[in-house]
Amino acid sequence: MELRAAVVVVTGASRGIGRATGELLAARGARVVGVAREAAALDRLDAATGGASLAADVADPAAADHIVEHALRSYGRLDGVVVNAGLGHAGDFGEMPADRIAELVDVNLRAALLLTRACLPALRAQPPGPSDRPSGRRGGIVFVGSIAGAVGVPGESVYSATKAGLACFAGLLREELRADRIGVSTVLPGVVTTDLLRSRGIPYDRRFPRPMPPERAAAAVVRALQAGTPQVFIPRWLAIPAWLAGTAPGLYRLLARHFG
Repeated sequence: MELRAAVVVVTGASRGIGRATGELLAARGARVVGVAREAAALDRLDAATGGASLAADVADPAAADHIVEHALRSYGRLDGVVVNAGLGHAGDFGEMPADRIAELVDVNLRAALLLTRACLPALRAQPPGPSDRPSGRRGGIVFVGSIAGAVGVPGESVYSATKAGLACFAGLLREELRADRIGVSTVLPGVVTTDLLRSRGIPYDRRFPRPMPPERAAAAVVRALQAGTPQVFIPRWLAIPAWLAGTAPGLYRLLARHFG
């Protein structure tokens, strides 16, 4: 996928991975449509990228259509979507308020599904690149997941479940869109030093994976969007525990309890 002059929507763009992704895409020549609730933060993003952001709450079911309409009204096309907006929560599930459960499901999963559905007509309307080139695609969608969705993290059960659902959806969507030549990627970072980590409710005190800067995760997102890579773990060694959790879950849980 050619990034120069491509129009890319990035949700959760006011800070963290989303902000870093928007800035990196702009540096590669893309036109960025950032989406977040904080208008002032989006103004700063637009000043840095020359983009055309939109203040919106992705948890609102009507937001998805508004986001796509805004991108088309601003640039006349849509080439890529980075579904990044997300919420975290850590703590005893039995003490988790019902409205917080709904909030995580709405932002982390439902909003992703609705935005994807809304963007498909615009992505399908783009002419594909040359059929003899692997990069000859109409565009791409990248879902920012989490290693928690691949291995499951006790104490973060709802967050893990929403990210697991997102990964399942991405894999199936990739097959559905294969004939349309629209790339679908999932990026699964480990721990990233974002507001999500600071607001999850319990301080992060595990020995590994070590927290990484959002710029590192953003670089993986942009590479996935450009290349259409189906699944990316960052750092790459996280693919090993993910594989073990999928093939030998009992052994994985035993090791996870032992090593923390």
